[in-house]
Amino acid sequence: MEISGKVAIVTGAGAGIGEALARRLVADGARVVLADLNTDGATRVAESLGTAAVGVGGDVSDERVIRVLIDRAESEFGPVDLYFANAGIGGGAGLDSTDAQWAAALEVNVLAHVRAARLLVPDWLARGSGYFVSTASAAGLLTQLGSAPYAVSKHAAVGFAEWLSVTYGDKGIRVSCICPMGVDTQLLHAGLVPSDHAAEAELAVKAVKTAGAVLSPDQVAEIVAAGVEAEHFLILPHPEVLKMYRHKGADYDRWIDGMRRFQAALQG
Repeated sequence: MEISGKVAIVTGAGAGIGEALARRLVADGARVVLADLNTDGATRVAESLGTAAVGVGGDVSDERVIRVLIDRAESEFGPVDLYFANAGIGGGAGLDSTDAQWAAALEVNVLAHVRAARLLVPDWLARGSGYFVSTASAAGLLTQLGSAPYAVSKHAAVGFAEWLSVTYGDKGIRVSCICPMGVDTQLLHAGLVPSDHAAEAELAVKAVKTAGAVLSPDQVAEIVAAGVEAEHFLILPHPEVLKMYRHKGADYDRWIDGMRRFQAALQG
């Protein structure tokens, strides 16, 4: 995949990884529609990128908003080549997470991806090309201490990306799934678990920060751009995640015991 000359949509692009991805894509010669629930954030970033970018506000788990993004991209730049399903939220803590918290995590972290693919894939099949990039998390391969909705929804995001690649990979559609650990964003510092669950919030953040280096969004964007150009399915900004994932698959019981010990140490 050559990024230069392509048309891309990036969700959650008002800050963090999404903003860094949008900046990297424009630097590499792409034209980008930036979407964010925070309209001011999307507009600010887009304006700083000049005529190669436009910002749109809206909830990207809403299929009507996704349609607006696609229409805007086509009218401003041309048919969409790449879709970065990057928007994500934390969720509740444990078993006391409400149905509303579960629903929100699944809507944004999973169903937003499904709805985008539903709208994009038919045209990509007709054109014989297209690229879907899912921002999941290392939590989607491993787990997330302190937050059941985040861990489960990110597992589902990885699962959907796998299914999409297996189903359409031989028909010209490429898929990548980004699974970082700690990234220096608002989500890490204050958004994984609601603040009214102080113990779980502290556990979630400590688990991420002690598992490996906390990367900057720019570092992640650089790794993602290289992974997309190489058309890798699994993009791991933290390479050690692959080793952890292999240990999990090699002996699931031992891995779970290890995670229990890790959790106890963090809580102690």
